[in-house]
Amino acid sequence: MARVGIVMGSDSDMPVMSRAADVLEKLGVDFEMTIISAHREPDVFFEYARGAEAKGFQVIIAGAGKAAHLPGMCAAIFPMPVIGVPMKTSDLGGVDSLYSIVQMPGGIPVATVAINGGANAGILAAKILATSDQELLKRLKVYSEEMKEEVKGKAEKLDEIGYKAYLAQM
Repeated sequence: MARVGIVMGSDSDMPVMSRAADVLEKLGVDFEMTIISAHREPDVFFEYARGAEAKGFQVIIAGAGKAAHLPGMCAAIFPMPVIGVPMKTSDLGGVDSLYSIVQMPGGIPVATVAINGGANAGILAAKILATSDQELLKRLKVYSEEMKEEVKGKAEKLDEIGYKAYLAQM
């Protein structure tokens, strides 16, 4: 049973939202991904949000651009954590999406990551789940250690070959 629902308003959001899916997959967290427009198909959206708890979702990651109502509406209906991912837009660079998601009224919080922050949304969802899942917590610690080792490896390579050669390889 999927523990995380990943929902986006458009398939144009897929490159960003797939990063959340990639992280969850790496950490062994089951998820379900779908595309629903809160504005163009509100009846489908309400059915999704109302049924998410019964489907076993413990967290929803919702990505949206422009007016970005999808995360906030999920939070208004779904009783557990919602993480909003504001999408970079051509109109205002994603600041419109960010403000729409982060400026929720009192009592309807949406945890919000950076513009196009799909990977961080996946990590945050896993951290929320890890508060009651010791095996997932262990996998998160290994993931963090892998990131640390990756950075150390890059620093060692820079020291070894110098910045000009390092830049040439990027």
